[in-house]
Amino acid sequence: TFHRSNDYGKTWLETGAVPDPDKLGAIQPTILTHPDGRLQTLGRSSCGSIVTSWSSDGGLTWSPLARTNLPNNNSGVDAVTLKDGRHLLVYNPVGIPEGRWGGPRTPLSVAISDDGVNWRRIMTLEDEKGEYSYPSVIQADDGMVHVVYTWHRLRVKHAVIDLDAISQRVEANGP
Repeated sequence: TFHRSNDYGKTWLETGAVPDPDKLGAIQPTILTHPDGRLQTLGRSSCGSIVTSWSSDGGLTWSPLARTNLPNNNSGVDAVTLKDGRHLLVYNPVGIPEGRWGGPRTPLSVAISDDGVNWRRIMTLEDEKGEYSYPSVIQADDGMVHVVYTWHRLRVKHAVIDLDAISQRVEANGP
């Protein structure tokens, strides 16, 4: 279930629950906006992949929850719609090991998408042994992307991503 406000948080409207016929068990959603007005949610799940749902009516109703092709080990994800219309996702690209409830929370990676469906990993923020989790991401007015996340569950780490520099590197060296 989502809650939405049309008056900057003075009042709230509860929407219907996101249908979950396959019992994928999503929590901690993040919402992306698309040029055609649709909303897309991506969420953490216990089914081995990031899950998604779409709304065409401003979030009043949602499509049935579905798996994406992005692995998820029941760890948090966050995403943002960038100023240029693309979408950026921060996540642990690891599935759930057989017979386990969750998995290692390393590496912590960044992916980008033009449509919210097809994602391309563009960088790794952390890949050493340890836990890197619960990311939060924004794009600042200057275009820089800021990511904060837990580092070994001891500290909060802040990373700044210059998308222009990454785009130049990817174009020169390939994905």
